[in-house]
Amino acid sequence: MSILIKNIKELIQVEQQPKKWICGKDMATIETIKDAWLFIKGERIERFGEMKVFNLNEFPEDAQLIDASGKMVFPSFVDSHTHLVYPASREIEYIDKIKGLSYEEIAKRGGGILNSAKKMQDISEEELVGSAMQRLEEIISYGTGAVEIKSGYGLTTESELKMLRVIKRLKALSPLTIKSTFLGAHSIPLEFRGDQTKYVDLVINKMLPKVADEGLANFIDVFCDTGFFTVEDTDRILEAGLKYGLRGKIHANELDFSGGIQVGVKHNALSVDHLEFTGDAEIEALLNSQTMPTILPGAAFFLNMIYSPARKMIDAGLPVALASDFNPGSSPSGNMQLILSMACILYKLLPEEAINATTINTAYAMGLSEELGSIAVDKRANLFITTELPTYEFMPYYYGTNKVDTAILNGKVVSQ
Repeated sequence: MSILIKNIKELIQVEQQPKKWICGKDMATIETIKDAWLFIKGERIERFGEMKVFNLNEFPEDAQLIDASGKMVFPSFVDSHTHLVYPASREIEYIDKIKGLSYEEIAKRGGGILNSAKKMQDISEEELVGSAMQRLEEIISYGTGAVEIKSGYGLTTESELKMLRVIKRLKALSPLTIKSTFLGAHSIPLEFRGDQTKYVDLVINKMLPKVADEGLANFIDVFCDTGFFTVEDTDRILEAGLKYGLRGKIHANELDFSGGIQVGVKHNALSVDHLEFTGDAEIEALLNSQTMPTILPGAAFFLNMIYSPARKMIDAGLPVALASDFNPGSSPSGNMQLILSMACILYKLLPEEAINATTINTAYAMGLSEELGSIAVDKRANLFITTELPTYEFMPYYYGTNKVDTAILNGKVVSQ
């Protein structure tokens, strides 16, 4: 099976020599080819170039031919932080937020994550798979080609395993590239309030071995923040995860300066995520590390929080990634086109910086930068063809409508 796309108005995010990430001032640059073609063979990008050197006779006669006149081709978005397997929506808490209750106040009274955890105990795997597949199909239609999905709405051994088994099934059912993250330390169950060390012991000694035995997770995560897990808890859990070959991807500094960024860097976490409270000490810790700072605009917008200092981080020379945090409580959207727009409007990123932050840098934050995140020879053919656009800057500018015409994943058209 092969696909030949011709007359591409502009081929976006081209790499001749692929990089693991883009950082600092280089984030303001992307390479493109105007009036281009691209050839996909099997699941891979085989070659691409300018139409002025295009010769149809060089390609297989049975290749699926797509004319992209007036349209652009982007690498698919990579969404490196979601919680999209969940039992039910939480719009009632949305009303509580409108009335002025804080995230912490809702959590303290048994809402938030604990609300989802209670419902998770009663729902079947089949129901979870069905609802999650609908969400996956939705994000494909908006241009996402890879997604990380966390557990964390279980908070018991049985429910955490249930969630991770569902994610394993989704990997087999969906054309998306999916990575799974064990987030047993997402919140502290009510019965462990006042003695959360016992719950940390449960995560390390009971949950983690079973997760590892069944091969259910690619990464391990901890919500290291005020009112949740301490630096000491996080240190213990990340250390235990590494013994099972699970690298960290942690929630850090969403609610306050928690030390989460520093402990993430200490354990060589693949990413530290949220980062609303990031100062000079946190930036210094991230510089020269292998940890990707990942900002989640949807959550800060939905919760009306302060915004992470993305501009300061980039100006300091850091790479920055941006993901959706798709979840029922604080970011009920997996639309990465919206995240792209938020990056420019709320965080003052240039369109080029926002594109880098939602493709190649998020691919690194999933351990996939060698496979995804750019248009490069031999990378997996996960890309989308846009509707007719005047410029690539139009993608973040014209927010609120879907600008994806055709989605191609693993070298196959999956949505058009």
